[in-house]
Amino acid sequence: MKALEQIMQKMKPKSDGKFPIAHAVWDGTYTFLFVPGHTNKNGVHIRDSVDLKRTMVIVILALIPCLLFGIFNVGHQHYLAINPIDGVPFTFLDKIIFGLIKVLPLIIISYGVGLGIEFVFAAINKHAIQEGFLVSGMLIPLIVPVDIPWAMLAVATAFAVVLGKEVFGGTGMNVLNVALVTRAFLFFAYPTKMSGDQVWTNTSLEEGQTLVDNYSGATALGNAVEGGADAIPSIMESIIGTIPGSVGETSVIAIGLGALLLLITGIGSWRIMLSTFVGGYLMAVVFNLAAGDNLFMQLTPLHQLVIGGFAFGAVFMATDPVTGTQTNSGKWVYGLVIGILAILIRVANPAYPEGMMLAILIGNVCAPLIDHVVIQSNIKKRLKRVKTA
Repeated sequence: MKALEQIMQKMKPKSDGKFPIAHAVWDGTYTFLFVPGHTNKNGVHIRDSVDLKRTMVIVILALIPCLLFGIFNVGHQHYLAINPIDGVPFTFLDKIIFGLIKVLPLIIISYGVGLGIEFVFAAINKHAIQEGFLVSGMLIPLIVPVDIPWAMLAVATAFAVVLGKEVFGGTGMNVLNVALVTRAFLFFAYPTKMSGDQVWTNTSLEEGQTLVDNYSGATALGNAVEGGADAIPSIMESIIGTIPGSVGETSVIAIGLGALLLLITGIGSWRIMLSTFVGGYLMAVVFNLAAGDNLFMQLTPLHQLVIGGFAFGAVFMATDPVTGTQTNSGKWVYGLVIGILAILIRVANPAYPEGMMLAILIGNVCAPLIDHVVIQSNIKKRLKRVKTA
């Protein structure tokens, strides 16, 4: 590593040279590989190796189980829909290879477009590469359908980075979660590519292949909205994740492994995670009590929490330290609001069965207000104590 650092130092371009973007790219690469060598001159600060880039890397590591399972499940769902040629069954390796072929381009496009824009803004504004997109670039491919057209993904990513983050001042200043802005743009700009039975599973056929009888690529939520609650995957199938859905959102086990890493390292807020699940559970109980003949409302609270993108959103997006609440009391309120709204939107709005995206975006908008109320309440309590004393 020492030799690599020396090579990087020799390659360092001038920050005020003819090509400022070259320095921005070098600086971003160097600080990703090595802890910055400079220290703050203010004596009250302590230099720590766990800087923002290292924090982002831990979040990416937490997403790896979802990515790996998503790659497998993309291939698994594809081959479930395809009749084997000459009766020869498809192997585990076939599924992995197919999943890689479909998922890797989404990751490359997400990082290529997003980081490209980050480099340009860093060069224009003459500041270091910002770290926030390291996580957003991984989240985006995991929350979209596997068959999303590449051009649409590129446009949506560019929109989210520029109008969802850079116009607010960059990393740490954005109001909304960048990955969810990408998904929201896709949903409202290209609704036919984000809804329906056929967008969640790739069903491209080769010569001699046919779809299996009664094939449907509908997600669990799609079946529920159509009244086919009996066709919804079981709780165990949903926990394992071998069902149609966004690339990285189907497996609760994989999500749970990522959540464990975030909690152990202290990067993810357990208050937000727990309160989000509690809010969703309570809202599902309310719908159960008022279900009547509505099969979707009759789903058990646990079933509601393990289908769709609820678990993924609660673990990796609601806990975003930039767009979420900062106060401990506010985190409880924030999580409850997101959990309640997610199930409410999902069940009460048949046209939009996946409510987690909108719930978190609404929570992002409300987060500053929630923190303001909590802080003002604490100030009033302290003033009363002073007057009493």
